[in-house]
Amino acid sequence: MFADSARGGVIDRMAIGLSGLCLVHCLASSIFFAMLSAAGGLLLLSPVIHETGLLIALALGIVALGRGVLEHGFMMPVAVGSLGLGVMAGALTMPHDGMEAVYTIVGMMILALGHDLNRRAVI
Repeated sequence: MFADSARGGVIDRMAIGLSGLCLVHCLASSIFFAMLSAAGGLLLLSPVIHETGLLIALALGIVALGRGVLEHGFMMPVAVGSLGLGVMAGALTMPHDGMEAVYTIVGMMILALGHDLNRRAVI
């Protein structure tokens, strides 16, 4: 039931890699912000970075998870991935007080799980 589809798994692996980069960004920004409280206006904490990252995650999610449904017909990866994207989008509405990073990381991990499920699913 589960195997790595050579044709479609590349996009899912790219999305999982993007999730890893998001994790590094969130942790690094949180640590940096905690060490230097005056760093609030720096590029790493700019809303544009977060909004752009979410747009890239949405695009990869639509392509990879949508392709997966068409190939294997399983909706669970899309449901899990959509939940992760929703948590990440909700985190954008929160102030940068540390909890925003926690919600973003949780959402990113849920999204990565959805991509992993999608990558492993076969007919």
